Amino acid sequence: MALLEIRGVGKTFRTLRALDGVDIDVMAGTFHGLIGPNGSGKSTLLKAIAGAHVADSGTIVFEGRDITRATPYERARAGLSLKFQITAVLPELSVYDNVLLAMQSAETLPRLLFSLSRRALDGEVTGLLERFRLIDRADDLAGELSHGQQQWLEIAMALALRPKLLLLDEPTGGMSPEERRVTGELLEPIKAHCALIIVEHDLHFIRDICDRLTVLDQGKVLDQGDVEAIQRSPKVQQVFTTRV
Repeated sequence: MALLEIRGVGKTFRTLRALDGVDIDVMAGTFHGLIGPNGSGKSTLLKAIAGAHVADSGTIVFEGRDITRATPYERARAGLSLKFQITAVLPELSVYDNVLLAMQSAETLPRLLFSLSRRALDGEVTGLLERFRLIDRADDLAGELSHGQQQWLEIAMALALRPKLLLLDEPTGGMSPEERRVTGELLEPIKAHCALIIVEHDLHFIRDICDRLTVLDQGKVLDQGDVEAIQRSPKVQQVFTTRV
């Protein structure tokens, strides 16, 4: 059984049919890329999975549970985590405290009131900062980080609650080539415990890290399969030649 099953999902904004009968399976332990021309529905689909948008039709099933109408909070509690395209770190707090707050969102009120969780979570916070090459900036304000480092910090925050599925919307946007390369290296180890759906315009980046790709065009699935199959697809080649 797939970790995530999307069947016939549709979403309309007034007269715009942003998603039109989308079917996708995402397996545990895999990285799944969403690609397509601008306006093809990639980010809308990501938000429909996370609950930022509610699908008008179809079903979204996560670990056998229908979450089509679940709230974003309920989906997060079930094991979904989303990082939006725009960085949403807290710039006036330290790098350390940004990750700590993300972890504390699952803590009980008494533990927060008595500051019990800060000591208990210190090892996990430090571990995430080390993994994302931010440990040397732990005491710096998040707003002082470079753009790429802020993106890494937000990915660390998204992973703080140990999700089973991480959703990333253009995480390498605005990064240098070296930062994009490092981002791929930082993401690879999470595959052991967390699947990934990623929307990305950098086709070289997404090709290098993903196991499967789904190509959207005008809200519909144009093609899907492993990276090699998508690279050979005449339909995909035509769309990317004429409309990207």
